[in-house]
Amino acid sequence: MDSLTGNGRKCRVWSLRTMGARGKHQENMTIRLMLADDHRMLREGLSRSMSEHGFDVVGEARDGVEAVNMAYSLNPDVILMDVSMPEMDGVEACRQVRAAVPGTKVVMLTMHADQEVLANAIRSGAYGYLVKDCSTEEIAGAVRMASTGDTALSPQLAASMLDEVRKLDMAPTREERVVTKREEEVLQLIADGCSTSEVADQMYISQKTVKNHLASIYQKLDARDRTQAVLQAVRMGIVSLE
Repeated sequence: MDSLTGNGRKCRVWSLRTMGARGKHQENMTIRLMLADDHRMLREGLSRSMSEHGFDVVGEARDGVEAVNMAYSLNPDVILMDVSMPEMDGVEACRQVRAAVPGTKVVMLTMHADQEVLANAIRSGAYGYLVKDCSTEEIAGAVRMASTGDTALSPQLAASMLDEVRKLDMAPTREERVVTKREEEVLQLIADGCSTSEVADQMYISQKTVKNHLASIYQKLDARDRTQAVLQAVRMGIVSLE
């Protein structure tokens, strides 16, 4: 699903529609991927398919505790993490991984498009949220996006998230500006689904400047990533979702 910004340029709205469009092996060999799932057959299947897409699968964990320990020792770029695992669930494991190895991005896998699971995953710091019936191309696309700091959602989860956000109070009072006008523009473009490079193009600034704006926004809104920042900005009435 796409939306049009003011100058007519399309931006993604948390969709996997464009995933898999790039070549399978484009820059993937630099992405070190770890898998965490308690189902052996699923792990083995994911390992084969992700290797075929060019990723370097560096480890496989059978539960949440093993996932945290393995992440600390292997320091992977991205982890594909099942939500439901023994010993420690994926959400708590994600939270601990993000605290111990902040450079590692986590993409959560879930059986159902559940709003509560999605909200908990967002709070845990995950960069992607996929249902398990999505294609391997969609999973590979989500891993690529997460490795660059972008957030990816399955279409079912995107719809669930937007529906939940629309229920929030959209009209809080703002006696003083929390973020600058320029930061508001960045937030709105991110809310419209634009990537870092797309924001830079539309605002005629460098990607480094966009990242500096995002760092400032994260600090001011007490957010760990762009998804949390957008949700917080919506709650505060800074940006809107159409």
